[in-house]
Amino acid sequence: MRRKRAEKRIRVPDFKYNDILVGRFVNSIMQDGGKLTAQKILYKSFDIIEQKTQGNPLEVFTKAVNNVMPAIEVKSRRVGGSNYQIPTEVRPDRRVALAIKWLLTYTRARSEKTMSQRLANELMAAAVGEGSSVKKKDDVHRMAEANKAFAHFKW
Repeated sequence: MRRKRAEKRIRVPDFKYNDILVGRFVNSIMQDGGKLTAQKILYKSFDIIEQKTQGNPLEVFTKAVNNVMPAIEVKSRRVGGSNYQIPTEVRPDRRVALAIKWLLTYTRARSEKTMSQRLANELMAAAVGEGSSVKKKDDVHRMAEANKAFAHFKW
């Protein structure tokens, strides 16, 4: 190995809920450095969740992220002139990153009027195991299951 491995940075929790996962989510929502706007979007969607479910929005959020986290994914590997989709386990840090990415991708694709409404509805749907982001996770798992025969090509 030629270079040092990049050291993991310490994640900063958000100020309102003092939760590292929420801090990560805010940073992912953020575009062009608009952190305050990202925080407003998330906290407003938490208010919407609290009104609709009469429960703790942080629990709904964590449950949603956990429901979207993939356990296995497929990676392309070239073996003898042809590409194979090889199922591999997902590292814990990447699991969270993929879950956040998928949640935000499908939140932005929704048709509600404001971003906070879209996010609130996607989070509530994901928390009960529905919604596009959970479907994406199921598709990834199905792909890995279908290509289980190539698992012996793992490197």
